[in-house]
Amino acid sequence: MATDTKTVYGIAAEFSTASELYHAAEKIRDEGFKNWDVHSPYPIHGMDKAMGLGKSWLSAIVLCGGVTGLFTAFFLESIPSSIIYKTIVHGKPTNFWPVPYSLPAFMPIMFELTVLFSAFACVGGLLFLNRLPQWYHPMFNWDRFAKATDDGFFLVIEARDPKFSESRTRQLLEEIGGQHVTVVQD
Repeated sequence: MATDTKTVYGIAAEFSTASELYHAAEKIRDEGFKNWDVHSPYPIHGMDKAMGLGKSWLSAIVLCGGVTGLFTAFFLESIPSSIIYKTIVHGKPTNFWPVPYSLPAFMPIMFELTVLFSAFACVGGLLFLNRLPQWYHPMFNWDRFAKATDDGFFLVIEARDPKFSESRTRQLLEEIGGQHVTVVQD
């Protein structure tokens, strides 16, 4: 069956159970494929390891957001209090020095902005790393993929993968137990 390679998104296969999908993911990882994904109605414990995925960058993004919030609070409090508008109100110190005595007055704002900036960084990083919002995905062109939210377990190898060969990839998916192996058009 010849297809136009410019419009092929990849080759997808359906598996009966989460366990079959897990073992298929391990075999695809061991074959050396890089651009592929699995779809299931619920998270499968250990699938990240089976797919050979590393640690997420989300924690680094959240850390950067928190540090940015902390320094923002520090400068928003220290510059006006110590330099621009030096006024003692109800005995509140005007600067951080000496630290043991004046720091507690500045801590609530520092804590709040650290948490706020971390939360914004988390949501923004999550959307960015997942490439959302994505209103269209080529897998929606496959009728059987509608089962992915109910009881379907799918594995798709994208055509942009360096090891992708339509015939060899189809044969591999059938060998590892894939059912309804289909070329998905973009």
